[in-house]
Amino acid sequence: MQAYATVAGQYITYPTDSKLLNSSRIKLDEMIDKLYVYHDKKMSKPRTYCRVLNTEFLNYSQKKNKKLSVHRKMNRKLLESVNRNLKFVKTMLPEPSDLVMGKEYPLSKKDLDLLEILEQVYWQQKQMFDKKTNTCKQRIVSIYQAHVRPILRGKQNARIEFGSKLGVSLDNGFALLNNFSWSAYHEGKDLIPQVEEYFKIHGFYPELGQVDKAYSTRENRAWLKERNIRITAPQLERKPKKEANQYQKAKRKKEAAERNHIEAKFGQGKNGYNLNKIRAKLKETSESWVSCIFFVMNLINYQKKVSFGALFYQLLTQLDDIIKVKLLQRWNFNFGIENFKQDSKFCLHY
Repeated sequence: MQAYATVAGQYITYPTDSKLLNSSRIKLDEMIDKLYVYHDKKMSKPRTYCRVLNTEFLNYSQKKNKKLSVHRKMNRKLLESVNRNLKFVKTMLPEPSDLVMGKEYPLSKKDLDLLEILEQVYWQQKQMFDKKTNTCKQRIVSIYQAHVRPILRGKQNARIEFGSKLGVSLDNGFALLNNFSWSAYHEGKDLIPQVEEYFKIHGFYPELGQVDKAYSTRENRAWLKERNIRITAPQLERKPKKEANQYQKAKRKKEAAERNHIEAKFGQGKNGYNLNKIRAKLKETSESWVSCIFFVMNLINYQKKVSFGALFYQLLTQLDDIIKVKLLQRWNFNFGIENFKQDSKFCLHY
């Protein structure tokens, strides 16, 4: 059994402080326009300086090499604009009791939910701006997908990824999605539940757990030792004086190399099925999207182990006899069931 964790990246633009604040400012400007129309343009429209800020942000984004002072100057202007627009929206937003007869509420439920997210984005960015830091708790990286969080992975090309963290175990080529989290966590906590899930499926514990160093905590080692389960992670204690023989060294090297199978499974999902580019926006839809990718990969693995004829025969046995006869008549197929039962092959005779 192999176990490892990966990130299913959401298909969002790379989040920067200036991009988040500018998109928040634009959405608040749109809400102000809706509220101004709702009041029949009788009140004086608030000054948001949208054209000035659009020009300044365009000039800022076109600069290739930006100094820290340039970043802070742009973020300060955007923070002031977002704060000003939030105040305008709150003053213009009518109470439910003050609604005029025959008029609907000016902002939809989607706009009201977005308004709460924009307020959280402002306070997070204001806190980081004042403390001159780039981190905060439960940081929002997309105003349209507020459930997405930055996850530190420490890779060479992508130090931080944005999406859901998956705890996956591989059993005979089949990937089991054991943990699905939108927040960063230590993957070493997944090992014991994954081994227990293996026991529920097979009725016995695995002999070997091919895992990464992150899973080799003292708690996991003690739990696995009680059940006589070995792991491929290096030992914590000192190296034994008596060195292993050539056979033991080759065996350990082979067992450690077999952990690459789960890495290959992640590569199959990301390169073949865009596991690192989840285009769904809703939280529930993204979870279904990821689950379907693993389901399809498991189907492909099952198809490799079982011939197409045997799989098609199993599907036919689930159909009603009437439907089966109609299919046979329409396709004009004559199935050699007896031959299939004898040599476990599916014979088609036209």
